[in-house]
Amino acid sequence: MADPGMSVTPYWELTFDADGDVDGRERDRLMAQVPEHGVRDLIVFAHGWNDDRSGATALYRRFFAPIPGLAPHARLGYVGVIWPSMRFSDEPIPDFPRSAAPATPPTAALDADTRRALVSVFPERAALIDQLARLLDERPDGAQGLAEFGRLVRQLIDGERRPGVADTEQEGEPGVFTADPAAACREFAEALAAVRSAGAPSREFSIPNPWDGAKELLRQAAYYTMKRRAGTVGEQGLGPLIGTLAGAAPGVRVHLMGHSFGGRLVSFALRGLPDGVRTVKSVTLLQGAFSHFAFAERVPQDPGRAGALKDLQRRIDGPLVCCHSHFDMALGTFYPLASRLSGNDRSYLGGEIAAVLGPEWGALGYDGVQAVPGTARLDLAAALNGPLPAAGCVNVDAAAVVRSGGPPAGAHSDIVHPELARLVLAAGRIG
Repeated sequence: MADPGMSVTPYWELTFDADGDVDGRERDRLMAQVPEHGVRDLIVFAHGWNDDRSGATALYRRFFAPIPGLAPHARLGYVGVIWPSMRFSDEPIPDFPRSAAPATPPTAALDADTRRALVSVFPERAALIDQLARLLDERPDGAQGLAEFGRLVRQLIDGERRPGVADTEQEGEPGVFTADPAAACREFAEALAAVRSAGAPSREFSIPNPWDGAKELLRQAAYYTMKRRAGTVGEQGLGPLIGTLAGAAPGVRVHLMGHSFGGRLVSFALRGLPDGVRTVKSVTLLQGAFSHFAFAERVPQDPGRAGALKDLQRRIDGPLVCCHSHFDMALGTFYPLASRLSGNDRSYLGGEIAAVLGPEWGALGYDGVQAVPGTARLDLAAALNGPLPAAGCVNVDAAAVVRSGGPPAGAHSDIVHPELARLVLAAGRIG
């Protein structure tokens, strides 16, 4: 087992690379020790935008801590998934200890911590990242500088062509990376100004500098890369591994949970499950950062197109529980804006951009699973008073607790709450 400082035991870690290959020693240890420890219910948690093992394990340590007390008679085991993701250092994590949270305030420049994180995620593009950082510092006048910035951002993600990317059938590369960079940066600058002024006293109107949104374009490129990787790691890595575990420990009940792109990872693991494996007893998505049509039978705006995970909730021998919150700025503002920027010359100042842009561009963590017949809708109190539906998709409005955090991410990472730990147990009928 890994990390003796973890809040729960037995605890294992599984480390995957960007192609979904798992650390062989960690895999073999899990296969051997789960039966030895008599584990009946195994909770598997995949992190989102954390850039290293320490950030991910800090999340797991805090989230798992109340679970033994909530289910004292359950024979539990815990797995923390580690995959190559990153978090921009200006994204505060609500209620995290200072050592785990960013020390620098939001800025339009590329701080040293974020630069190091980008280099760790794109190790062969350090010189290109230096160029991007220099442009963010210098902010040259005229369209040429922003055009160069956009070209470099596109070059940064050009090598990230992996399977498991699309949330819906026939989905292409987001237009935000093919649109005019100046227009894209201007849209992001306006969105940032809107979310930062929300609830503040009215001030004199001013037009933001497009360079104020340039860092957000870079952030979206990193997020898009993480989105690709999450799908690959889930489908090519975690899904097949669960199948192997079903053979090594046939009596174990597996409960998948994921935050942000970790929610995408565990969802795509369903696509990688071997046929006939019924080991997965619940899936809980915490602020899932992928399309709310991912499980759709058909996309309402295009009935000939289905979600990439259509019907895969049926591979769960239990419910798929999707937590969402309208306090999530990352998913309510920037996710839909990035999804629709190509060819769009409108400005979206004020209000919730997800509502302005319409339902086509929404994320699961903002308004839940969409276009799946029979999906239940509950608030958090009703979900905890239960019982939850025994199967199918269940949307849980978690805004009662997922509500804290400033721009640009809002409450996106405000997930460490005992109520959500209780929800995971309820979804899996544990204890």
